[in-house]
Amino acid sequence: MYTLVAEQLSRSFGQGSARTTVLHEVSLSIRAGEFALLMGPSGSGKSTLLALLSGLARPDHGRVLAMQQDLWELDDLQRERFRLQHCGFIFQGYNLFPALTARQQLEMVLRWTEPISLREARLRTQKMLEDLGLGDKGGLRPSQLSGGERQRVAIARALLKRPQFCFADEPTAALDWTTGRHVAELLRNLARRNGTLLFVVAHDPRLTEFADRVFHIDGGHLVEA
Repeated sequence: MYTLVAEQLSRSFGQGSARTTVLHEVSLSIRAGEFALLMGPSGSGKSTLLALLSGLARPDHGRVLAMQQDLWELDDLQRERFRLQHCGFIFQGYNLFPALTARQQLEMVLRWTEPISLREARLRTQKMLEDLGLGDKGGLRPSQLSGGERQRVAIARALLKRPQFCFADEPTAALDWTTGRHVAELLRNLARRNGTLLFVVAHDPRLTEFADRVFHIDGGHLVEA
């Protein structure tokens, strides 16, 4: 059974003669545990499609079924609750809280989403930081970390709650390839071990070796490699 299904998604921006269609009736189906990679040039609609699939942006036409639930039949509060319970996000801009340490960024996610003790949250947080080579960085705030380290904290935060869906926009862009390869392996292993559906938007063709399925988008049209 497919866990994520998009049917005839279309999305445009602008008004009148300046209106531009970014996605043209895009359809796809992805199963739990799959690493799906979406590639394409800048401006091709990659990030827009990720936003529609994850419930962050509404399509002009079409629908998105996640765990057999139509995301756009939910009201805003229900959709936000769905994302909180079932989704992890990795953004290019990190989206870290500047006043919190790396450890606090992760512990907060667990305490918000699971009935878990502080001790268990700290143990799981430390293990995840160590898995990403940040074991000695837990007490540092974002301003004290390099760009690559901030990206790894953002990745750790998305993976920590073992989501059913993980959506990642250029997760290795700020990393050297040695670290990027390790992150890609971690993401793939997460998908297979926990049954997480992993949808990754990227430019880097080296990620294709880790993906179960590779999609290409150009001019708003989607094809599977």
